[in-house]
Amino acid sequence: MRLIKKILLVLLLLFVIAQFFGPEKNKGDLSSIEPFLTETNPPEDVKLILKETCYDCHSDYTRYPWYNNITPVNYWLAAHVKDGKKHFNVSNWEGNSVKRKDHKFEELIEMVEEKEMPLKSYTWTHSEAKLTDAQIESVINWAKQVRLKYSLVPKPE
Repeated sequence: MRLIKKILLVLLLLFVIAQFFGPEKNKGDLSSIEPFLTETNPPEDVKLILKETCYDCHSDYTRYPWYNNITPVNYWLAAHVKDGKKHFNVSNWEGNSVKRKDHKFEELIEMVEEKEMPLKSYTWTHSEAKLTDAQIESVINWAKQVRLKYSLVPKPE
């Protein structure tokens, strides 16, 4: 029993010390999203959906919940944000080719249609991010219009 108490004490001490360390936060500027919004021109309802469900993981600006101050949760969240930005980052939209932008919208449509986005682990703690069928339809319709626009852009030869 004495050994278990010592192990628990050491674990508690390590947990407390770990709270003084954490990953770098994704605290960019919301203005980095403006080129994406200007180019893709989402209607107001879709802008709100993007803000509530996408930007935390797919832009350079994340609104962190209170539990992000707890290690190791903050590392888990940081990994999710890093992975989300790797796949689709609206903050560096200008640097992408038309072909890549079109492909990203193709993926967006697929992920939203299949209800793979937003992630269930995100909607557990962000109930406002759960998309209704009408919201899904709005996002998909907007994304299809954006893809149509990209298909009309002359391709370099």
